[in-house]
Formats: sequence, structure tokens, C-alpha cells
Amino acid sequence: MSNIRYELLDTGPAAHGSPQLLYVTSAQYGPDWQGSMHAHTCTELFYCVRGIGEFRLTDRAQPVGSDDLIIVNPHVEHTETSFSSNPLEYIVLGVNGLDLQLAGEPSPFTVLNCRQQRSEMLFYLREFVREAENTPRGWQAVCQHLLDVFLIKLSRQAALRLAPAGTYRANSECAAARRYIDEHFTEPLSLDMLAEVVHLNKYHLSHTFQREYGISPISYLITRRIREGRHMLENTSYSLSQIAHSIGFSSPSYFSQSFRKAEGMSPAEYRKRARASQAAAPVQL
Repeated sequence: MSNIRYELLDTGPAAHGSPQLLYVTSAQYGPDWQGSMHAHTCTELFYCVRGIGEFRLTDRAQPVGSDDLIIVNPHVEHTETSFSSNPLEYIVLGVNGLDLQLAGEPSPFTVLNCRQQRSEMLFYLREFVREAENTPRGWQAVCQHLLDVFLIKLSRQAALRLAPAGTYRANSECAAARRYIDEHFTEPLSLDMLAEVVHLNKYHLSHTFQREYGISPISYLITRRIREGRHMLENTSYSLSQIAHSIGFSSPSYFSQSFRKAEGMSPAEYRKRARASQAAAPVQL
């Protein structure tokens, strides 16, 4: 297993106003590699050098493989999975002060295949790793200038729009609403209650939350409950009624209805299948 992260000194935004490189990570899947859903305050550029796996968000799973570039904008909860038969190897750049989106398609999460640009992509990304690994004099300045060039090259190839810093900071209320849901999802919650917590009009909250995370606040709440429900179905012997009430559903029937809509099967069927196939499931990074 190899997972090396090189931190750059946090000296604030670059002097010329460009996005700032915070870290470079070079990683390869191994049997002792564990992880969980998480989010960052910066944008992550995640390039798959080789291998096959999945990139997971709260409400979807995206297959990824060699030469896929995954762009994860700030505050987007995610994790990665890999298949041991063809393990993922990737390089990640953590970048502060920008929001990358396909032109005309605002999204918290974008996947681009860069197979035709593989040589150029790997040239720059491996240069980041070499500079950070060897730390020659001025390496951080070199990495910052490499980032400027890399982003320009990327925007040429993929019609990406580089938004300035603050695109996500301006909607910190949405991040606060999401955190509140994560901390209180087992309690009765409504859009009115969330709007009151973050001091926004509920319609504005719903619109901006959807734009930030690609999902409405209430759908995110249900997704968060379903995710906890999956965990309990896989790892406990609690009845469906006990699980439903412990994760915030008003009734077992509402839990079953929501679960079937999200997973395509009943909770009982999910529990049966999960316990029968846990050994064959992808290993979480």
C-alpha cells in the first residue's frame, strides 16, 4: 500500500490572485487502506493513473478507471472504492480558491475522461509529485506555477469554467444546513426547520442547496437516513421497526417505501443480499 500526501505551506491566496495548491497526494490501493465519506473545503482534482473502482457521493456511485479526471468541488461528501483485481492508482491535487465546472453545467461533481491527453496530464501531475517529493529550492513556487499552467491546459481541453474563490463560500449556509442534517438526521426535520436554523428563506435554501450538492435538502436528509439504515441492516439484528425509528423515519412503512425507492429492493431483501455477498463487495479505500 502506498499513500503519500505532500502538504504545501498555507500562505494564503497566491499573490497574483490565482488558485492556491494546498497538497499533492500520490496513492495506490492496498489491502490495509481504509476510508469513509468525507468532504473538503477545497476543490480536489483526482486523476486515475490506472485501475478500476467507484467514486461515491451520498446519492450516487460513479464508475471510474484509467485516465478519468474527477473534479470534486468544495463541501461535497465523497469517498472512493477500488477493486482488488485491478487496484486504483491516482494522483490528487487539493486546490483552494476555485470552482471547476463544465461550461453551462453547474455541478458539484464532474468526471472527464482524458485518455487522449494522458501523456500531457501525467507529465504535469508527475512533475507535481517529483517537486513535492524531492523538495528542491523553490519547489512550492514551482508547484504553484505548474498549477496555473495545468488549469489553463485543462480548461482548453475540456471546456471547463474556472470560477473565482468564494463561489462556494458565498453559500456557507448550505454547508451549515448539510452539517445540521448530518448531526440531527435521526430527529424530525423539515425544510422550514432547516431554513430557520440557517436563517434563509426556505425556497432560497432549497434552490441553492440543489445547486451546491445536486440534491434537495429533504432528499439529502432521506439519503442520509437510508445510508444509516443500510449500515444497520448490514451490521445489526435490529427489526425494521427499530431501525426505522432510530434513524428518523415516522413509520416502518415509510422507511420501507423510501428504502425501496432508493435501493430498488426492500430492506429485508437488502439485508439478506448484503449478508450473503459482503465478502465479494468492493473494498472501501
